[in-house]
Amino acid sequence: MPKTVALTDAEIAARLRLSATRLARRLRKEAGSGLSPSQGSALAAVHNHGPLTLGELAEHERVAPPTITKVVAFLESEVLVVRSADPADGRVSRVTTTKAGDALVAESRRRKTAWLTTQVSRLPSDEQARLAEALDVLDHLCEQDER
Repeated sequence: MPKTVALTDAEIAARLRLSATRLARRLRKEAGSGLSPSQGSALAAVHNHGPLTLGELAEHERVAPPTITKVVAFLESEVLVVRSADPADGRVSRVTTTKAGDALVAESRRRKTAWLTTQVSRLPSDEQARLAEALDVLDHLCEQDER
């Protein structure tokens, strides 16, 4: 039986960071949306949490307001989002996804899930089980700072 080598917390963190980065990069490629990572992230945020003001979207995406203004302008030019006046305060505009934006988000998610499904199905059953068990741990890890 092979000897198991214990990893330090820092070694686990470094390997997890690298794996997560590689997976995120590959999923962006599989999305096939034609959007940059920041454009795709902003579109998904508006889809999931909209309608949002530009300030709310900038805060959510952790970017400066001028950056989000450029991103939204591009998404508008592609007819993926639309700005409209806030009903409570006409000086404020809110961003929502269009049907085309919603469809692009859905197709992107479908493509990424299909790719992952194929990759998971190629794993031996014992590795599939280990991966399934790790999902709760990953979820817990991500939720720790959200409390």
